Formats: sequence, C-alpha cells, structure tokens
Amino acid sequence: MNLPLFIAKRITFNSKRTFSKLIVRIAILGITLGLAVMILAVAIVKGFKSEIREKVRGFSGDIQISKLDLNSSYENSPFTFDKEKSGKLLAMPNVDYGHPFATKPGIINTNDEIEGVVLKGVDRNYNWDYFEKTLVDGKVIDFSDSIKSRGQILISKYTANRLNLKVGDDFLMYFIENSLRKRKFEIAGIYSLGVEEVDKTFVIGDIALIRSLNKWEDTQVGGYELRVKDFSKLDKTANSVYDNIPIELRSYSVKEYYPTIFEWLSLLDVNTQVILILMIAVAVINMISALLIMILERTNMIGILKALGSTNWNVRKIFLYNASYLVLVGLLLGNLLGAGLGWFQAETHFFKLDQASYYINFVPVQLELGDIVLLNAGTLIISIIVLLIPSLLVTRISPLKAISFK
Repeated sequence: MNLPLFIAKRITFNSKRTFSKLIVRIAILGITLGLAVMILAVAIVKGFKSEIREKVRGFSGDIQISKLDLNSSYENSPFTFDKEKSGKLLAMPNVDYGHPFATKPGIINTNDEIEGVVLKGVDRNYNWDYFEKTLVDGKVIDFSDSIKSRGQILISKYTANRLNLKVGDDFLMYFIENSLRKRKFEIAGIYSLGVEEVDKTFVIGDIALIRSLNKWEDTQVGGYELRVKDFSKLDKTANSVYDNIPIELRSYSVKEYYPTIFEWLSLLDVNTQVILILMIAVAVINMISALLIMILERTNMIGILKALGSTNWNVRKIFLYNASYLVLVGLLLGNLLGAGLGWFQAETHFFKLDQASYYINFVPVQLELGDIVLLNAGTLIISIIVLLIPSLLVTRISPLKAISFK
C-alpha cells in the first residue's frame, strides 16, 4: 500500500478546512488561466504568422527570378526563360510549381479620377488557387480566349472603392512610353488581399498585353515566380535556385522582397516567449503559496506521522501528490478553456482586427496538438520541480513542537 498516496487522497478529497480550500481554488485558477493564455498565445501567433505569410506568398510566390541589372523600377528588363530553364528549376525537390510574370506601371482614368497602379501580367499557367480565396466579387481572368483575356483585369477592393468601380465596369489605362498609349479593360474580378502594399499598387492582367506593349518576343518575360512545398526550407531552396540559373539572372526570396513584414513577424516570437515565461511564473507562484499553506495547516499531522516513524521524504510525498493533483486539475481546465476558445475563434472569427493595421480582419488561430502537449508537459514538469523546494519545509518541522502546535 502506498501510504503517502492514500493520505494525500484523504486530505485532498475529504478536507473540511475552508481557508485552504480557498487557496487551493485560487492555485487551480492560476494554472487554468496560465495554461489557457499560453495555448492561445502560441496558437494566435502561429495563426497570425501563417495567415500573413500565405497572403504575401499567394501574390508574390516564394522565390522570384529577374534579370541582373541596375533596374529597380516596376518596368521589367526582359529575359528569355524557356521550358528547358523552367523545367530544370521545377525538377528541384522542394519546388512545387512556377509561372512567368511581367509588370508595367500605368494610370487608370475613370469617373473623373486617376490612380497610378502597376499591371502585373500572368499567363494561363498561373495558379489561381489563392487568388480565388481573396476574391470579393467576380472571377479570375479567363485565358480560354486569348483575345478576350487581354481586355480583362483584376483590381483590388481598395482601388475599386477609390475609383467607384465594380465588376463589369470598364476603364482606360494609360501607359507612358515614348508616346502615350492607352488600353481599355473590363473588370473581371475584385480581390482583397489585405496587404496594403499590394492592394494599393497592383492590378492583374494578361502578360501577353505587356509583351505587346513592350514589343517582346513570346518567350521573353519580366520575371519568374516559384512556389516551394516546405516554407521552412525556403532559404536552402533559394540558394539552390540561385546556383542553377544563368549568370545574367538573379533570384531573391519573398523574405527579401518584403523584409519589413517578415522582420515584424519574427518579433512576435519574442512576445510569445515573454508571455509563456510570465504565465508559468504566475502558475508556479500560486502553487508554491498553496503548498506552503497546506503544509502549515497540516503541521499536527506532520508531527504525528514523524513520531510514528515516517521519513521526511514520505511526508513530503504526501504534499507533492496533493500538489500534483491540483496541477493536473488546473491543466485539464486550462486545456478546456484555451483549446475551447481557440476552436471557437477558428470556426467563427468572432474577435476582429483592424485590417489596415494587422493585414487581416480577424484574430487567426492555429491550434496544433504538439504545441498543446508540450505546454502541458512543460508546465507539469516545471511545477513539480519547483514544488520540491517548499516541500523541504517538512524537514524543518520538529515532531514534538508539531504535535503541540495549535
């Protein structure tokens, strides 16, 4: 028979001491709230980073290839990128797919308003999976008719609101070269990426139009985008791409293209670490306080057990068992609260954000079982290790004085 465990169960479930019950409940509440906050903090930061990263990746790809020159404008320098060159890159293990693009600055003139934008041209091989999720109205460009596709365009909700445009409307866009050239477009769809740098700047059209305006050959492009399968291996893949492209070309990752956004996202990890440390500290302090009070309230019992021959370690185990039970109850309730709120937010998007400031209009949550298990295990282990220190108080209690303690 495990006597320390038996006694721990008796004093845990059959205790009638009201003061210690209050302290115990406060300790459990501290662990519950601490774990819930830690689960939500990790889930929200992961969700936030994932959502913002996918927005940027969905528009710009993971790796972009362009001509190596001093041109830093939106007017691309052309280069030839045939099937042989693209096929070599697409055969790399971590590369998912790729497509050509080109950009060209222009001015939209409609409803007595003008707006400077950049036309990003893509071809029929463009992967529309992500863009279709961002459409608020209309549809993507239909490349089944090569003539019709040149006159179709996607604009952002930001631009549509500024110019009072909707799906089906048409407008003129002017391109400034040696002479002013204009083209008429019909709005096929309106997207809202949520990234101000993109929404304020880009409209999406057919790359064939840009080739025609710039008098490029059919094999010439302004750039080539690659999408990787595993984003965690992006840097390694970007280096491999750089090593396998001609010397007159350059490549750069989405992290280099949007450094401000990714530096900002990396700072969120520091915030998460601070929250985890503070929450664990609060939970541990609560448990230490509860354990000390339980030991002091059971001074008589400790004295009797020692007088009957119990060792200090056996008496300490009684309170460690008791404290472990309280920690487990707190962890159970914390999981229910944290994971429950996380699931509710993931399903309903109840809590909102200012999209202009955070690039997204709701609090994103990404719950992962591995994170929850690690947080539970870490909290439990740290709590038990730290509780060994206050349990040393048992060794300083004299049986004679304890029995006579009132």
